[in-house]
Amino acid sequence: MNNVADAVLVHALGIGKTFDNGPQRVELFKDVELILRRGERLAIVGASGAGKSTLLHILGALDRPSSGKVLHGGQDVMHWDERRLAGFRNRHIGFVFQFHYLLPEFSALENVMMAAFIAGIPRKEAEQKATHLLTRLGLTERMRHRPNELSGGEQQRVAVARALVLEPQLLLADEPSGNLDTRTGRRLHELLVELNEQLELAMVVVTHNQELAAMMHRTLILADGQLKVQAHWPEHLPESPGSHHRPAQVPDR
Repeated sequence: MNNVADAVLVHALGIGKTFDNGPQRVELFKDVELILRRGERLAIVGASGAGKSTLLHILGALDRPSSGKVLHGGQDVMHWDERRLAGFRNRHIGFVFQFHYLLPEFSALENVMMAAFIAGIPRKEAEQKATHLLTRLGLTERMRHRPNELSGGEQQRVAVARALVLEPQLLLADEPSGNLDTRTGRRLHELLVELNEQLELAMVVVTHNQELAAMMHRTLILADGQLKVQAHWPEHLPESPGSHHRPAQVPDR
């Protein structure tokens, strides 16, 4: 793996998740082991309902596992109370989802600044950080526009800027290009890789997109309740549009 530091950022140990479905107790996954190093790009793929998003939420301290623990920088964050956990998430982890979740009444700039406000950063500094990021992401002329005045790709770039405004070490993305057309999605994929390389930002991406998964350092598949290394895209699953120029690596979601 090129240019990936050896320092372990996230270490999941024996992670399991169960939930109640009526009278039945359902085991979503069990004994998941995962190590993510600083600057590493990792894709998690698998069938719908396999638990990929749930696992991502656990890695990002948005959800708690039924068993096992998650270490961030060597600290077991699952034992922290919700207030401490929320502060940790806000400062150290950025999230990007399939839908941008931008506040419609605010401009792109204000949406990005909002995350900094919540963390207690003064307005002037928050505006400087947000302006710098939006400019870096090619949105200089669009930052005063509200979400409904932006294209889908622009909305998602604003969401990426919002996720990065506090300079986190870890970015978690759940189907980040799922609502975008092929061309716009490809631009977003290239942007994510560029940010990873320039900022030494660790990244975990849940995706059904074969092309995006092929751009990661590693690809893991969540199947039959286990997290496994996946080397080939199964023949019975469709390939992502526009991905034929890359080696097949992972199954569709």
